[in-house]
Amino acid sequence: MNSPESHVTRTTLLSSFDGLLQPALFRDHGPNGLQVEGRGEVRKLVSGVTASLALIDAAIAENADAILVHHGLFWRGQDGRVTGWMKQRLARLLTHDINLFAYHLPLDAHPVLGNNAQLARQLGIELHEGPESRFGEQSLGFLGRHAMASASALAEHVAQVLGRPVTMVAEPDRPIERIALCTGGAQGYFESAIAAGADVFITGEISEPQAHYARECGVAYIACGHHASERYGAPAVAGHVAAELGLQHVFIDIPNPA
Repeated sequence: MNSPESHVTRTTLLSSFDGLLQPALFRDHGPNGLQVEGRGEVRKLVSGVTASLALIDAAIAENADAILVHHGLFWRGQDGRVTGWMKQRLARLLTHDINLFAYHLPLDAHPVLGNNAQLARQLGIELHEGPESRFGEQSLGFLGRHAMASASALAEHVAQVLGRPVTMVAEPDRPIERIALCTGGAQGYFESAIAAGADVFITGEISEPQAHYARECGVAYIACGHHASERYGAPAVAGHVAAELGLQHVFIDIPNPA
C-alpha cells in the first residue's frame, strides 16, 4: 500500500473504480466513470452524493484533486447546452482542474460497498445471499431479513437511523420480517418486491400508485428520502479505493430534503 502522502495517476484511479464497480455490466441513464477530466495526478479524493455546485465548492476548499459521486452531471436525454447551472459547475471543475468520477447504477448494485448494501448495513438488515437475494430490473433490488414487531416500529427505526421523517403506507401493526430494499427513486420496483414475497419495501421516494399497491396488496411501503437513502455508497467505495491506493479521502454530505 502507498503512504498517505503518495499520489496516483488519474488513469490508475479510474481503473480502480471500474474494476470494483464493473460499469460495463449495466444499462444506465448516463455515462459512468470519468465525466470531467482534471489534473493527471491525484492525492486527495472527495466523495459525495451529487455533483452539485455546493459539493464542488466544498471539494475546492478541501484542495481535492478528484470527486466521486453517485449523481454526475450528464444524463441521457438532457439538454446538452452548457449554460446556467451546468456552466457554473463545469467552470469550477475546469478552473480548479478537478477530476469528476460518477457511477450511478454500478454504485447502487455493489454487493458490499454499494448504496443498497450500505443502507442495509446502517439499518441492521441481514441481506440474503445467492440467486434469491436480488429482485427487479438488472437485479438492482436487494432482499433481506430484519424481524420487527410492526411496520410502525420499522418506520421509526429507519427515521431514527437516517435522522429524518419517513413516509409509510402500511397496516401499522403488521409484523415485519422479509425486507426488500432499493435506494433512491426506485418506486417502480415495488411490484417486483411484492412478487418477491416482501413484507415491506424500503426505498427513497414514493409516487401516487405505490400507496394504492401497498393498501391493496398488504405490503408495507417506506420512503425515506432519495438523498438520505444514498448517502452511504459513495464514501464506502471512495474510502475503500483510497485505502488501497494510499490517497486521502473526505466524505462531504451536502444536506438535501428530497
